[in-house]
Amino acid sequence: MVSTFLLIGGSVVLLQHIGVISLSDHFAPETRGSNGNHIIPLFILFGLCILLGTALTAFLSKKALNPIRKVIDATHKVAGGDFSVKVDLKGIGELEELSQSFNKMTQELSSIETLRSDFVNNFSHEFKTPIVSLRGFAKLLKENNLSDEERREYLDIIITESERLAALSTNVLTLSKYENLGIVVDKTPFRLDEQIRKSIVLMEPKWSAKEITVNVDLDKVIYSGNEDLTQQIWLNLLDNAIKFTNKGGFIDITLAYENDKIRFVIRDDGSGMDDQTKAHIFDKFYQGDTSHSKTGYGLGLPLVKRIVELCGGSVSVQSQSGKGSIFTVVFPL
Repeated sequence: MVSTFLLIGGSVVLLQHIGVISLSDHFAPETRGSNGNHIIPLFILFGLCILLGTALTAFLSKKALNPIRKVIDATHKVAGGDFSVKVDLKGIGELEELSQSFNKMTQELSSIETLRSDFVNNFSHEFKTPIVSLRGFAKLLKENNLSDEERREYLDIIITESERLAALSTNVLTLSKYENLGIVVDKTPFRLDEQIRKSIVLMEPKWSAKEITVNVDLDKVIYSGNEDLTQQIWLNLLDNAIKFTNKGGFIDITLAYENDKIRFVIRDDGSGMDDQTKAHIFDKFYQGDTSHSKTGYGLGLPLVKRIVELCGGSVSVQSQSGKGSIFTVVFPL
């Protein structure tokens, strides 16, 4: 409406300037009656200006709302499950920023959907494999022509697969438990360095079998927390390092105070990981190196991340393919 009135006013001023109309003649008391016939064109002019202004306003409004309509249409597609949709808005800076934010959102949603699908597939596979083995060897045991040695072998396989299934179930339940846990209870002061040493000793059969050299540099650190909870961190990080370190390699472990924080670092010279793997290494059931998939379930590092978060700390990873990995855990005092 403002543009309409401006257009009317401008038109009147212009017409008066070029002599088409004279406002002084129209509104002067002594000429008002004799010049009444001039008022009709003025009203027609006003009507045309209003019509033109309204049409112009509608046109400009429609054009201005086109980017919003594009975003609305794209949003409907995303709601329908199409995360590949993109919007490309140009011109005003705010619209370009909206376009970039929307595209980033769809990219993240697409990544989450992929991870969800992978999680379901991996979870189903990890549970299905031992169950199929159990069923297959149980059927073989029903046959009467088996030797005692074959029966013992099949029974050992059944026991192993049962233990694998039980371990997987335990890990899933443990992770689920900690994901739903809000606060850490039963906190007591204890020697964090001693707990890490005990964890290294517990894992000794694994790193000795691969002839891995474990270098330890642990400062005396008193930490107040839940001992059972924090031990899961060191066991899982050490197990992960052993799994991806080549035979005859090394693992460096350090623990120290740093300003008002406690910093734990475990470094290996293993196979390392690429950027794609690093981005998802803490996701459940994610395994960047499929050649090691039989030695784990992709639950150890998500469990580490959740426990560290419950303790108010942070965990990060630095790695390059072929150059090993460095995991860092930081706790507040």
